[in-house]
Amino acid sequence: MSSVPPVFISSAEVERLLPRASLLLPGLEAALCNFSAGAAGGVEQPLRAVVPVRPHGGFLGVMPAYSAADDALTTKLVTFYEHRGDSAAPSHRATVLLFDPRCGSLRAVLDGTVITAKRTAAVSAIATKLLMPRSAEVLCILGAGVQARSHYEIFTELFPFTEVRLWSRTEQNALRLASSVGGAVRVCGTAREAVVGADVIVTVTMATTPILFGEWVKPGAHVNAVGASRPDWRELDDVLMKSSVLVVDSREAALAESGDVILSGVSLGAPVLRSSV
Repeated sequence: MSSVPPVFISSAEVERLLPRASLLLPGLEAALCNFSAGAAGGVEQPLRAVVPVRPHGGFLGVMPAYSAADDALTTKLVTFYEHRGDSAAPSHRATVLLFDPRCGSLRAVLDGTVITAKRTAAVSAIATKLLMPRSAEVLCILGAGVQARSHYEIFTELFPFTEVRLWSRTEQNALRLASSVGGAVRVCGTAREAVVGADVIVTVTMATTPILFGEWVKPGAHVNAVGASRPDWRELDDVLMKSSVLVVDSREAALAESGDVILSGVSLGAPVLRSSV
């Protein structure tokens, strides 16, 4: 066993080393290709285990993975809670453990909150680059938390949107986010107002019932559905789910965890694009 203690990398240090989520794109695109290739890609990533913390309305997720291409062995621990009484508290917190794959010793502990925010937004950006309409001009973000901010930052860096609309179930949060990012963001009073006419839509809420409805979505629009990560949570209604071409990271994960997929009863094609959030 190694006598060298593991390195700790704080969120501030992660932010310094990774100032923009777009820096993740080349590595993530390669990782996603390897993951989608199955055994040939050399990635071992079982379905994450999720432990409910019922008395407090939270969850603990455990997400191990090994990549032969990078010879990297890691586990991410993530907690997610909806803090209804404290909207300023983060809904997700994460820690990443990096092991030496040769002997299993722990080499580093990283604050994973910044990594999770930027990695998730970067994967949405990869999907958007491949799937959005060519003439996309209007971006709509439903939600106003950490993921809304990270998606706003990378999407406005990479794509030439002429209008950005924002909606949150808590209007104060939307106004706070719009003010802090400093861009020309229009805060909408209803989700419908934000969605109608949008070319690219991002849903980053912890909604348990649909907040995005098919009748609002223009033909050909691209939707990044991020938030409904539990089998009984929904962000998208049945009309939208059943009228869309679905692209998922993992068939196994989507059928076990995605309430939008499970509760709508839609069928899935072959898994492509991205690994678990």
